[in-house]
Amino acid sequence: MSILKSAKHQVFLSIVLLCGLIVGGTTGYALLEDYSIADGFYMTIITITTVGYGEIKPLSTSGRLFTSVLILFGFAAIAFVGRTFAESFFDRIMSSNSEKKKMLNEIAQLESHYIICGYGRVGNAVAEKLRSFGNKFVIIDSDPESCKQLEEDNCLFLEGNATNDRTLLMAGIKKAVGLLAILPSVADSLFITLTARELNPSLQIIARVDSATSEKRLIQAGADIVISPYTSAGHGIVNMMLAATGKVEIKNQPEQIIHAIPRWITLNNEPDLRGATLQEFSEKKGFKVLGLRRSGEDLLDPQTEIKLITGDQLYIVEQGKLAPTEKIQRRKNTPIVLIVDDNPVILKLYVRLFRRSGFTPITAKNGDEALKMITENKPNAAVIDYQLGGFSGIDICNKVRNEQKNNEIKLILYTADDSKKIRDKAINFGADAVVVKSNDSSELIELVIGLLRKK
Repeated sequence: MSILKSAKHQVFLSIVLLCGLIVGGTTGYALLEDYSIADGFYMTIITITTVGYGEIKPLSTSGRLFTSVLILFGFAAIAFVGRTFAESFFDRIMSSNSEKKKMLNEIAQLESHYIICGYGRVGNAVAEKLRSFGNKFVIIDSDPESCKQLEEDNCLFLEGNATNDRTLLMAGIKKAVGLLAILPSVADSLFITLTARELNPSLQIIARVDSATSEKRLIQAGADIVISPYTSAGHGIVNMMLAATGKVEIKNQPEQIIHAIPRWITLNNEPDLRGATLQEFSEKKGFKVLGLRRSGEDLLDPQTEIKLITGDQLYIVEQGKLAPTEKIQRRKNTPIVLIVDDNPVILKLYVRLFRRSGFTPITAKNGDEALKMITENKPNAAVIDYQLGGFSGIDICNKVRNEQKNNEIKLILYTADDSKKIRDKAINFGADAVVVKSNDSSELIELVIGLLRKK
């Protein structure tokens, strides 16, 4: 900003100098050669600009000396004005680029920060609250006017589309602890949630909706919390009124979250679905459709009246979840992998990723469920979280290895503790490998594939 102020000062100074030279030249010709103001102004302009027009009337010796001096000063003044305007122009460009680079460097260095997608009234309130608590955050918005306001407020921001993987990566999603999808479009929030959950499995995601019908879809897509500003405001008003009138305060009951497994399916030439709408498909198959891919174009939260054609790809959610004791029907030549974690979001993420990689994934939330699933389903591999309620992942490895019939199963422990002590203990108690938790979920899947190939 100081550079721009200096440039503006120089532009102003050059204009004053040029105007002063014109006034001085006009006055000089009027006094020395008895020119009128108009004639003096004309002579000054053609002298300074050196256009080569002749004199209005012959000049005296003093008039010619004055003209010579005016030409020299005119050259200097025009050169100064030209240089000043050029410097101002390039300084503005360079300053803008410099500020952007500086901001990108600051964003790249952030850790444990928050990402706000959308800077409307809700986004503004969220940013102010985070700032008041001293938290670091980055705002992503595609509106140039909003970005201009963010620049004036000295906020870290990216002008772009938050549904783009590259934009989220530039915002440091791999190192972020939370993301708030508060865009007015439910389809955009849904897409951001799906993308963000895959880029950072441990990310806390809060999404905004304006209608109750969209809440389940966002939860199923990977959002940890879904909030409706209107519903929240209504609950808050009622609670305050009841408290003010001495009534018992009504506390919000936590919404029931339906755990489901989102995945892509391709429609082949199925006679019973020929010409069917999305709504008819959902009713027949028992799926909820989150997205439609047709001819390379993606449509999120599609209209239920859309008719399906052969080759359509649907992003669907299967309602419900297999009970821990339910027997899994294994697909032909598909290895089974057991995922043990007490975090339902992590379970959903790895179920989706392992399924996409050609596995039949099954899940357990604790050690007891894990041992029962291993006994009943004989998985090829088990991916076990170190920290579980009841007994740890190492205890599970130990109990599994104590059963001779379970020696063929590959056990992978994943943990946030990178200490050699934990690693050695896990290996000694029967783990085949130990993986440190990271934002790169593909590392774990590649390890499982590698272990099963060695088998």
